[in-house]
Amino acid sequence: MKRLKRKHVEERIFIGLMVASMLIVLGSLVLILGAVLVKGLPALNWAMVTQVPKGGYYLGKEGGILNAITGSLALAGGATVLSFVVSLGVVFYLHLFARNARVLEAVRLALDVLWGVPSIVFGAFGFTLMLWMGMRASLLGGIVTLALLELPVMVRTMDEVMQMVPFELKEAAYALGSTRLETALRVLLRQTLPGLLTAVLLAFGRGIGDAASVLFTAGYTDRLPTSLLRPAASLPLAVFFQLGTPVPEVRQRAYAAALVLTVIILLISIGSRLLTRRFTRHVVR
Repeated sequence: MKRLKRKHVEERIFIGLMVASMLIVLGSLVLILGAVLVKGLPALNWAMVTQVPKGGYYLGKEGGILNAITGSLALAGGATVLSFVVSLGVVFYLHLFARNARVLEAVRLALDVLWGVPSIVFGAFGFTLMLWMGMRASLLGGIVTLALLELPVMVRTMDEVMQMVPFELKEAAYALGSTRLETALRVLLRQTLPGLLTAVLLAFGRGIGDAASVLFTAGYTDRLPTSLLRPAASLPLAVFFQLGTPVPEVRQRAYAAALVLTVIILLISIGSRLLTRRFTRHVVR
Protein backbone atom coordinates (compact mmCIF):
# COMPACT_ATOMS: atom_id res chain seq x y z
CA MET A 1 0.00 0.00 0.00
CA LYS A 2 2.78 2.42 0.92
CA ARG A 3 4.65 1.51 -2.23
CA LEU A 4 1.56 2.24 -4.33
CA LYS A 5 1.09 5.62 -2.66
CA ARG A 6 4.75 6.46 -3.27
CA LYS A 7 4.34 5.65 -6.97
CA HIS A 8 1.31 7.93 -7.17
CA VAL A 9 3.27 10.73 -5.48
CA GLU A 10 6.19 10.26 -7.88
CA GLU A 11 3.82 10.27 -10.85
CA ARG A 12 2.21 13.51 -9.72
CA ILE A 13 5.62 15.11 -9.18
CA PHE A 14 6.79 14.22 -12.68
CA ILE A 15 3.48 15.31 -14.21
CA GLY A 16 3.86 18.62 -12.39
CA LEU A 17 7.40 19.01 -13.72
CA MET A 18 6.24 18.29 -17.28
CA VAL A 19 3.41 20.82 -16.99
CA ALA A 20 5.83 23.39 -15.55
CA SER A 21 8.26 22.80 -18.42
CA MET A 22 5.47 23.26 -20.96
CA LEU A 23 4.33 26.47 -19.27
CA ILE A 24 7.91 27.80 -19.25
CA VAL A 25 8.29 27.15 -22.98
CA LEU A 26 4.89 28.60 -23.88
CA GLY A 27 5.41 31.54 -21.52
CA SER A 28 8.79 32.34 -23.06
CA LEU A 29 7.26 32.25 -26.54
CA VAL A 30 4.40 34.51 -25.51
CA LEU A 31 6.75 36.99 -23.82
CA ILE A 32 9.07 37.16 -26.85
CA LEU A 33 6.23 37.57 -29.34
CA GLY A 34 4.50 40.05 -27.04
CA ALA A 35 7.60 42.23 -26.72
CA VAL A 36 8.16 42.21 -30.49
CA LEU A 37 4.51 43.04 -31.19
CA VAL A 38 4.20 45.79 -28.58
CA LYS A 39 7.44 47.53 -29.58
CA GLY A 40 7.47 46.79 -33.30
CA LEU A 41 3.87 47.06 -34.43
CA PRO A 42 3.59 50.86 -33.92
CA ALA A 43 6.62 51.41 -36.21
CA LEU A 44 5.49 48.96 -38.89
CA ASN A 45 3.88 50.52 -41.95
CA TRP A 46 3.57 49.90 -45.68
CA ALA A 47 6.45 52.22 -46.56
CA MET A 48 8.80 50.31 -44.28
CA VAL A 49 8.34 47.01 -46.15
CA THR A 50 8.23 48.51 -49.66
CA GLN A 51 11.11 51.01 -49.57
CA VAL A 52 14.86 50.82 -49.19
CA PRO A 53 16.69 53.03 -46.66
CA LYS A 54 16.97 56.60 -47.82
CA GLY A 55 19.33 59.36 -46.74
CA GLY A 56 19.12 59.83 -43.01
CA TYR A 57 17.17 56.61 -42.44
CA TYR A 58 19.37 55.65 -39.50
CA LEU A 59 18.72 59.09 -38.01
CA GLY A 60 14.97 58.57 -37.99
CA LYS A 61 14.07 59.83 -41.46
CA GLU A 62 12.20 58.12 -44.30
CA GLY A 63 12.91 54.72 -45.78
CA GLY A 64 12.36 51.05 -45.11
CA ILE A 65 13.88 47.59 -44.90
CA LEU A 66 12.99 46.18 -48.31
CA ASN A 67 16.71 45.64 -48.96
CA ALA A 68 16.97 43.46 -45.86
CA ILE A 69 13.80 41.49 -46.65
CA THR A 70 14.84 40.64 -50.19
CA GLY A 71 18.43 40.03 -49.09
CA SER A 72 17.38 37.60 -46.36
CA LEU A 73 15.10 35.68 -48.72
CA ALA A 74 17.86 35.51 -51.35
CA LEU A 75 20.51 34.41 -48.86
CA ALA A 76 18.43 31.81 -47.03
CA GLY A 77 16.64 30.61 -50.18
CA GLY A 78 19.84 30.14 -52.17
CA ALA A 79 21.60 28.48 -49.24
CA THR A 80 18.68 26.12 -48.61
CA VAL A 81 18.54 25.02 -52.25
CA LEU A 82 22.30 24.44 -52.36
CA SER A 83 22.27 22.61 -49.03
CA PHE A 84 19.28 20.48 -50.07
CA VAL A 85 21.01 19.24 -53.23
CA VAL A 86 24.13 18.25 -51.29
CA SER A 87 22.20 16.81 -48.33
CA LEU A 88 20.01 14.62 -50.51
CA GLY A 89 23.06 13.03 -52.10
CA VAL A 90 24.71 12.45 -48.72
CA VAL A 91 21.58 10.85 -47.23
CA PHE A 92 21.00 8.58 -50.24
CA TYR A 93 24.61 7.44 -50.01
CA LEU A 94 24.29 6.70 -46.28
CA HIS A 95 21.13 4.63 -46.70
CA LEU A 96 21.69 2.88 -50.02
CA PHE A 97 25.39 2.66 -50.80
CA ALA A 98 27.39 2.87 -47.55
CA ARG A 99 27.80 -0.57 -45.98
CA ASN A 100 30.49 0.01 -43.37
CA ALA A 101 28.85 0.68 -40.00
CA ARG A 102 31.93 2.53 -38.73
CA VAL A 103 31.81 4.91 -41.68
CA LEU A 104 28.14 5.62 -41.00
CA GLU A 105 28.77 6.32 -37.33
CA ALA A 106 31.77 8.53 -38.13
CA VAL A 107 29.75 10.59 -40.64
CA ARG A 108 26.85 11.01 -38.22
CA LEU A 109 29.18 11.99 -35.39
CA ALA A 110 30.88 14.57 -37.60
CA LEU A 111 27.51 16.02 -38.57
CA ASP A 112 26.41 16.20 -34.92
CA VAL A 113 29.60 18.06 -34.06
CA LEU A 114 29.09 20.48 -36.95
CA TRP A 115 25.50 21.06 -35.84
CA GLY A 116 26.79 22.31 -32.49
CA VAL A 117 29.51 24.56 -33.91
CA PRO A 118 28.68 28.28 -33.36
CA SER A 119 27.65 30.13 -36.48
CA ILE A 120 30.45 32.67 -36.03
CA VAL A 121 32.91 29.82 -36.70
CA PHE A 122 31.20 29.13 -40.04
CA GLY A 123 31.36 32.85 -40.75
CA ALA A 124 35.09 32.94 -39.99
CA PHE A 125 35.68 29.90 -42.20
CA GLY A 126 33.66 31.42 -45.04
CA PHE A 127 35.49 34.72 -44.69
CA THR A 128 38.87 32.95 -44.79
CA LEU A 129 37.80 31.00 -47.86
CA MET A 130 36.67 34.20 -49.58
CA LEU A 131 40.01 35.89 -48.87
CA TRP A 132 41.85 32.89 -50.28
CA MET A 133 39.74 33.06 -53.45
CA GLY A 134 40.09 36.84 -53.73
CA MET A 135 36.39 37.50 -53.18
CA ARG A 136 34.76 40.38 -51.39
CA ALA A 137 31.66 40.33 -49.22
CA SER A 138 28.85 39.30 -51.55
CA LEU A 139 25.55 37.50 -51.90
CA LEU A 140 27.38 34.44 -53.23
CA GLY A 141 29.73 34.35 -50.24
CA GLY A 142 26.78 34.57 -47.86
CA ILE A 143 24.89 31.80 -49.67
CA VAL A 144 27.85 29.42 -49.57
CA THR A 145 28.51 30.13 -45.88
CA LEU A 146 24.85 29.70 -44.93
CA ALA A 147 24.71 26.48 -46.96
CA LEU A 148 27.58 25.11 -44.85
CA LEU A 149 25.72 26.23 -41.71
CA GLU A 150 22.48 24.53 -42.81
CA LEU A 151 24.11 21.35 -44.11
CA PRO A 152 24.44 19.41 -40.81
CA VAL A 153 20.91 20.39 -39.76
CA MET A 154 19.41 19.21 -43.02
CA VAL A 155 21.47 16.02 -43.38
CA ARG A 156 20.84 14.79 -39.84
CA THR A 157 17.12 15.56 -40.01
CA MET A 158 16.83 13.79 -43.36
CA ASP A 159 18.88 10.90 -42.00
CA GLU A 160 16.48 10.42 -39.08
CA VAL A 161 13.51 10.55 -41.44
CA MET A 162 15.06 7.99 -43.81
CA GLN A 163 15.64 5.60 -40.91
CA MET A 164 11.88 5.45 -40.37
CA VAL A 165 11.24 3.94 -43.82
CA PRO A 166 10.46 0.21 -43.45
CA PHE A 167 13.35 -1.98 -44.57
CA GLU A 168 10.86 -4.33 -46.24
CA LEU A 169 9.81 -1.52 -48.57
CA LYS A 170 13.32 -1.19 -49.97
CA GLU A 171 13.65 -4.97 -50.24
CA ALA A 172 10.38 -5.11 -52.19
CA ALA A 173 11.68 -2.47 -54.61
CA TYR A 174 14.89 -4.46 -55.16
CA ALA A 175 12.85 -7.64 -55.68
CA LEU A 176 10.89 -5.92 -58.45
CA GLY A 177 14.13 -5.12 -60.28
CA SER A 178 14.65 -1.51 -59.19
CA THR A 179 18.18 -0.19 -59.02
CA ARG A 180 19.46 1.65 -55.98
CA LEU A 181 19.03 4.99 -57.72
CA GLU A 182 15.46 4.15 -58.74
CA THR A 183 14.72 3.02 -55.20
CA ALA A 184 16.07 6.29 -53.85
CA LEU A 185 14.05 8.49 -56.22
CA ARG A 186 10.80 6.52 -56.46
CA VAL A 187 10.53 4.92 -53.03
CA LEU A 188 12.61 6.72 -50.41
CA LEU A 189 11.97 10.20 -51.76
CA ARG A 190 8.20 9.70 -51.93
CA GLN A 191 7.98 8.03 -48.53
CA THR A 192 10.02 10.70 -46.76
CA LEU A 193 8.74 13.78 -48.57
CA PRO A 194 6.82 15.20 -45.56
CA GLY A 195 9.88 14.75 -43.36
CA LEU A 196 12.14 16.28 -46.00
CA LEU A 197 9.93 19.37 -46.05
CA THR A 198 10.39 19.62 -42.29
CA ALA A 199 14.16 19.35 -42.71
CA VAL A 200 14.13 22.12 -45.33
CA LEU A 201 12.04 24.30 -43.02
CA LEU A 202 14.40 23.78 -40.08
CA ALA A 203 17.42 24.61 -42.22
CA PHE A 204 15.75 27.65 -43.78
CA GLY A 205 14.73 28.92 -40.34
CA ARG A 206 18.30 28.70 -39.09
CA GLY A 207 19.65 30.33 -42.22
CA ILE A 208 17.27 33.29 -42.36
CA GLY A 209 17.66 34.03 -38.67
CA ASP A 210 21.45 33.92 -38.45
CA ALA A 211 23.54 37.07 -38.38
CA ALA A 212 27.07 36.01 -37.36
CA SER A 213 27.78 33.88 -40.43
CA VAL A 214 26.80 36.61 -42.94
CA LEU A 215 28.28 39.61 -41.16
CA PHE A 216 31.61 39.42 -43.02
CA THR A 217 30.64 37.12 -45.90
CA ALA A 218 27.50 38.82 -47.25
CA GLY A 219 28.19 42.26 -45.83
CA TYR A 220 25.44 44.87 -45.73
CA THR A 221 24.08 47.41 -48.16
CA ASP A 222 21.12 49.73 -48.49
CA ARG A 223 20.54 48.52 -52.06
CA LEU A 224 18.49 45.61 -53.33
CA PRO A 225 20.47 42.46 -54.23
CA THR A 226 21.06 42.58 -57.98
CA SER A 227 24.19 40.48 -58.37
CA LEU A 228 25.77 37.44 -56.74
CA LEU A 229 29.06 39.33 -56.51
CA ARG A 230 27.71 42.33 -54.62
CA PRO A 231 26.92 42.68 -50.89
CA ALA A 232 23.43 41.84 -49.65
CA ALA A 233 21.57 43.00 -46.55
CA SER A 234 19.73 40.72 -44.13
CA LEU A 235 17.01 41.18 -41.53
CA PRO A 236 19.06 39.97 -38.52
CA LEU A 237 21.80 42.48 -39.33
CA ALA A 238 19.19 45.18 -39.91
CA VAL A 239 17.87 44.53 -36.40
CA PHE A 240 21.41 44.53 -34.99
CA PHE A 241 22.48 47.79 -36.63
CA GLN A 242 19.24 49.63 -35.80
CA LEU A 243 19.29 48.58 -32.16
CA GLY A 244 22.80 50.02 -31.90
CA THR A 245 21.74 53.55 -32.80
CA PRO A 246 20.95 56.21 -30.17
CA VAL A 247 17.79 57.34 -32.01
CA PRO A 248 14.61 55.97 -30.34
CA GLU A 249 12.65 55.88 -33.63
CA VAL A 250 15.31 53.74 -35.29
CA ARG A 251 15.44 51.35 -32.34
CA GLN A 252 11.69 50.94 -32.61
CA ARG A 253 12.11 50.10 -36.29
CA ALA A 254 14.48 47.31 -35.23
CA TYR A 255 11.58 45.62 -33.43
CA ALA A 256 9.45 46.13 -36.53
CA ALA A 257 12.14 44.38 -38.59
CA ALA A 258 12.16 41.55 -36.06
CA LEU A 259 8.38 41.33 -36.41
CA VAL A 260 8.69 41.06 -40.19
CA LEU A 261 11.25 38.26 -39.79
CA THR A 262 8.91 36.44 -37.41
CA VAL A 263 5.98 36.76 -39.83
CA ILE A 264 8.08 35.40 -42.72
CA ILE A 265 9.04 32.32 -40.70
CA LEU A 266 5.42 31.88 -39.59
CA LEU A 267 4.14 31.98 -43.18
CA ILE A 268 6.77 29.47 -44.27
CA SER A 269 5.79 27.19 -41.38
CA ILE A 270 2.12 27.32 -42.34
CA GLY A 271 2.94 26.65 -45.99
CA SER A 272 5.11 23.71 -45.00
CA ARG A 273 2.32 22.23 -42.88
CA LEU A 274 -0.11 22.49 -45.80
CA LEU A 275 2.34 20.82 -48.19
CA THR A 276 3.09 18.12 -45.63
CA ARG A 277 -0.61 17.25 -45.33
CA ARG A 278 -0.90 17.10 -49.09
CA PHE A 279 2.04 14.71 -49.57
CA THR A 280 1.38 12.53 -46.51
CA ARG A 281 -1.12 10.44 -48.47
CA HIS A 282 1.78 8.88 -50.40
CA VAL A 283 3.38 7.54 -47.22
CA VAL A 284 3.00 3.84 -46.40
CA ARG A 285 2.00 3.39 -42.76
